[in-house]
Amino acid sequence: MSTALERRNSPAVIASWSDLGPSAVHEISGALSTLLADVFALYLKTKNYHWQMSGQHFRDYHLLLDEQADQIFAMTDSIAERVRKIGGRTIRSIGDVARLQRLKDADAGEIPAGAMLAELRIDNLQLLGFMREIHALCDKREDVASASVLENWIDETERRVWFLYESTRD
Repeated sequence: MSTALERRNSPAVIASWSDLGPSAVHEISGALSTLLADVFALYLKTKNYHWQMSGQHFRDYHLLLDEQADQIFAMTDSIAERVRKIGGRTIRSIGDVARLQRLKDADAGEIPAGAMLAELRIDNLQLLGFMREIHALCDKREDVASASVLENWIDETERRVWFLYESTRD
């Protein structure tokens, strides 16, 4: 069992009010902070493709990606607040996002609309996998509240994947 001083100095644990215990807080906070970095990366990529969209279905795709970007961005505050509620630390800067993100940035020049949507579908599928892994961790550590909010984010992500898939079908 760690001492109060060790818990206070832990990079991922800042408070001991949670009944989850310091190791659970450390694990879950770390996983959620990495998820937060991925969500920020996906938000920026989605918004970028929204801005760069052109072509025959411009209006539909432009509006779809704007809606999806808003939904993704709305997750950020909830994720960060969940980390804080359990007594953990979360990301602090763009540098933290860059160090933690697992989703790849979109730095290429012009990309056809269909390729943008396909890439976002793959990224959302990856995010879905990350969320399911964290959900399993939350179940294992008996963090019911984090598991519950993850279920909502999983459902939203499945919907984004579905819309992106259907938008790219011929």
